[in-house]
Amino acid sequence: MQIAIVLYPSFTALDFIGPYEVLRNLPDAEVRFVWHEPGPVTADSGVLMVGATHSFDETPSPDVVLVPGGPGTMAAARDEKALDWLRQVYPGTTWTVSVCTGSVLLAAAGLLDGKRATSHWSALSALKMFGVTPVSDQRIVREGNVVTAAGVSAGIDLGIWLAGQIGGEAKAKAIQLLIEYDPQPPFDSGHASKASATTKAGATALLSRDVMKPEPLKATVALAWEQGLRKLRGRGNVAVQ
Repeated sequence: MQIAIVLYPSFTALDFIGPYEVLRNLPDAEVRFVWHEPGPVTADSGVLMVGATHSFDETPSPDVVLVPGGPGTMAAARDEKALDWLRQVYPGTTWTVSVCTGSVLLAAAGLLDGKRATSHWSALSALKMFGVTPVSDQRIVREGNVVTAAGVSAGIDLGIWLAGQIGGEAKAKAIQLLIEYDPQPPFDSGHASKASATTKAGATALLSRDVMKPEPLKATVALAWEQGLRKLRGRGNVAVQ
């Protein structure tokens, strides 16, 4: 079983490291980190680098595709090579899944047309640009063989759920115990519905450190502009310079 995890500049590490740690323990799992070409890809911290092991061209028929999120999502959602690869491999996948803002990338590729999906709480509105129905009160949303998870740490839940679908409940429970995933957080502010206004303001300030940088901000504006123009013209791809 080949599992392709998409990397792109400014990904958020936990988005895929969590599910990776779960899924790599499935029998016969072959994990590939894919991008344009093999080589280091830098995370949103600017410090951590993860090596892409294979290119898109070298990975034409994965069984599972996982797309993480991060500040680089909006730029990746305009990357035609990445979008074309997602469209091409999707019909042959058993599962195509995302964590956090990775769902925006799936939406940009057209894989969420007319579907429900979730994302990081700060990016739910971005899904509406693509005609996707955002879901704010579910940690995992399944639409056929497309599954989206909420922000960052929800990737671990997704990984365990997916392990259950692929390897069975007993295997998934064994992996859960292996990684000792038994959440007992010291604070109960892990969902926007539970957080105070002060906590939300603090989280938003932390987010702005990355998403308000010139490149992510430029990519976000460009993506919104392109999508709005497509709707206005009422047809397919529109090249915007």
